[in-house]
Amino acid sequence: MFVEGTLRWQVTEDCPWDLLIALAVRDLAGLSDAVRPSLPALDPAVTPALRSRGARSGRKVARPAPGGAPGDSAGAGDDPLAVQWQAWFEIVADRSRRLTAPLLRPPHFEAFDRALELQDAVIAHYDAAAGWAAARHAEYVEATAATHARRAADIVDVVREREHELRRQAGYFRLDLDVLPLAEKGAWIVGPHTVVVSATLRDDSHAFRAWLRPLVTALV
Repeated sequence: MFVEGTLRWQVTEDCPWDLLIALAVRDLAGLSDAVRPSLPALDPAVTPALRSRGARSGRKVARPAPGGAPGDSAGAGDDPLAVQWQAWFEIVADRSRRLTAPLLRPPHFEAFDRALELQDAVIAHYDAAAGWAAARHAEYVEATAATHARRAADIVDVVREREHELRRQAGYFRLDLDVLPLAEKGAWIVGPHTVVVSATLRDDSHAFRAWLRPLVTALV
C-alpha cells in the first residue's frame, strides 16, 4: 500500500489480499450474479483447485446462487451463502474495518463459525483462491514498484490542479483506492471513502486522471 497526501488530504492505494480472496471465493462459488456491488469478473479468472477441501455435512458450495435481482434492496436475496458473503465483503472493502477484522486462518476458518455456508465455501475454495490472490498481489507489488513515481503524480497533480483552480489549498478528504484485476475497465464505489479501480484503469495514466478529476472536484 502507498499513501499520497498532506495533513489535509490523503489518498491511499492498495491491492488487498483479503479482498482478492473474497472475490475469488465469490467467483468460485458462483455468486457473481447474486451479490452486490456488481463488480466484474476477475481477470485472469481464478480456476478451481484440482482437489478442493471437503465441505462440512456434504453441502454443495460451488453452485450458482439464486439471489435477488441487481436492483433488489436486499442485494443477496434469500440465499444464505450470498447474504453471508456480502457481509464479509462489506468488512474487507472498508479499510477501517478491515484492519481489525479477524484474519482467515485455515484449516477451520473460525472467523466464520456463525456463517456456516460461507465457512464451507471458504474451506472448499481457499487453496485455489489463495494461490490466485498471491499471484495477483505479487503482480501489483511489482507494477507499483516500477511505476511508483508516475502513480503518485497521477494523484498529486490532479489535486494540485484543483487547488490552483480554487486559489486555495484542499480541505480535508480521504480516498481509499483498491486496485483489482477485473475484466472491465472502470471504477466502482464500495464504501464511504473506498473505490474499487480496475488494474487496467490504474495502469492508464491519462484515463485514470480523467476519471479522478471530477471525483476530486466533488471532494475538494
